[in-house]
Amino acid sequence: MNDCIFCKIINGDVPSYKVYEDEFVYSFLDLSQTTLGHTLLIPKKHVKDVFEYDEKLAEAVFGRVPLVANALKQALPDLQGLNIINNNGELAGQSVFHSHIHFIPRYTNSDTFTLKFTDNSSHYQPERLAKLAEEIKNEI
Repeated sequence: MNDCIFCKIINGDVPSYKVYEDEFVYSFLDLSQTTLGHTLLIPKKHVKDVFEYDEKLAEAVFGRVPLVANALKQALPDLQGLNIINNNGELAGQSVFHSHIHFIPRYTNSDTFTLKFTDNSSHYQPERLAKLAEEIKNEI
């Protein structure tokens, strides 16, 4: 893809701080550095989001997650935790439309990056959840 910044990084047209590369993936430090060590893992094949993955690509990309995570753990002795995030679609926070996985190291409770899930358990309806689970299961 000609105008994709991540494709340009993979091709060497745009410089990056590469941490890993093989025939399927490319991993590099995110220039935004939400926290020190913020790393991205991207497929070399241009796909917009996880909905465009096939099984082989998913195995290649997601199979490298422990490799990158453990490298960060070893390289960053103060690391206390790690957020691994994959946004799919603009509404989900995706801003670069070449699939990518964020690795965001956590050091203290006061890191500037905040990820908060809202407790919507008051909306818990066993019948609706049972029906939804069945609908999803039928699609698999």
